Amino acid sequence: MTMIAYQEALDRLLASIQPLAPERVGIDDAVGRVLADDIVAHVPMPSFDHSSMDGYAIDTNDLQGSGPWDLPVHGESAAGGELPSFQRGTTCRIFTGAPTPAGTNAVLPQEDVTRSDNTIRITQAPKPYACIRKRGADLSEGSIALARGTRLHPGHVAMAAALDHAFVLVRRRPVVTILCSGDELRSPGSPGRPGSIAESNGIFVSAAARQTGAIARVGAYVPDRAEAARDAVVAALRGSDLVVTIGGVSVGDHDVMKGAFEAAGVTLDFWRVAIKPGKPIAVGRTGQTTVIGLPGNPASASLTWYLFGAPLLRALQGDNHPLPQRQILEIEGAIERTSGREEFVRATLERGMHGARAKILPNQASGAVTSFARADVLVVVPKDMGRVESGTKLEAIRIDEF
Repeated sequence: MTMIAYQEALDRLLASIQPLAPERVGIDDAVGRVLADDIVAHVPMPSFDHSSMDGYAIDTNDLQGSGPWDLPVHGESAAGGELPSFQRGTTCRIFTGAPTPAGTNAVLPQEDVTRSDNTIRITQAPKPYACIRKRGADLSEGSIALARGTRLHPGHVAMAAALDHAFVLVRRRPVVTILCSGDELRSPGSPGRPGSIAESNGIFVSAAARQTGAIARVGAYVPDRAEAARDAVVAALRGSDLVVTIGGVSVGDHDVMKGAFEAAGVTLDFWRVAIKPGKPIAVGRTGQTTVIGLPGNPASASLTWYLFGAPLLRALQGDNHPLPQRQILEIEGAIERTSGREEFVRATLERGMHGARAKILPNQASGAVTSFARADVLVVVPKDMGRVESGTKLEAIRIDEF
């Protein structure tokens, strides 16, 4: 297969994705989930006029002439209490959040009046509706409070609760099965053997997938044997929305995963993308399941997961914003490179008096585990750009946006 550009590969990956089926969850379990339907304000918010201050409710029409004005205090309105009747020519004691009595149209903060026994003195007339939050000021009845495709954060679920929604309709969480291949792999903390490596790529992908809202399952390590790889892929396909393999998709004698995909009935859409690092990535489908074969070098596996896996999971959840936002940053440190592939350079975000800068990390090797442990942003270098000098301004993606 011909090597294709990143944007083309991403477009092809996302083009055929349909959001997963909806399910109903309690509001306490909704943070991080993506709405499958609009949340509508069935009542206005707020649902009644109320005071935004502790003070005194008045009718401004009672303040005639130049003042000062003396008004007797009659009744009290407190949040959750009985609403008193209001008499013209008086004032009502009121507290923050309490409904304003019918006939009043302003609230005077208590610090702006002088009270003597049961009378207050007003020296400056307030404007109508001062310190009153009007019914429907935030949301009118029937308006959309939260649109479908919104990934819910704590403020969203608080709004849904305030609108009396005990349950919300969200997309089902995608099920991701992760297979790490290679005879050299062993579990972290297990006894080492000559040439073995403590496996970390599966740890990264499973953690990142869960962070994006998925249910992640990590399978047993897959040896570098064609039949074993095929059997592992066949088993992983059962019950998975996405199967991710790590390692074994290049052209070496021990790279068996690409062949295992085809043997398991996966139709490859593309293999090899013009990016650095991470060129040997394979993507295909069988039925409703997507299969992504990531390269085995740690930086390459992490980067290609962010560039392809994370947007795919967001699309499966119906997220309105499956792709991370980009910003323009000035870089600190030169980048030695040859043109030909779009490069995603790991950097730290440095904040100074003149704004944020992306400081290029020194080790950009595809096998460096350290770079993604330290990186805050990915600096995007266009494919036709050669050496990049310090001070150049380029697009960058914050890693916490994935």
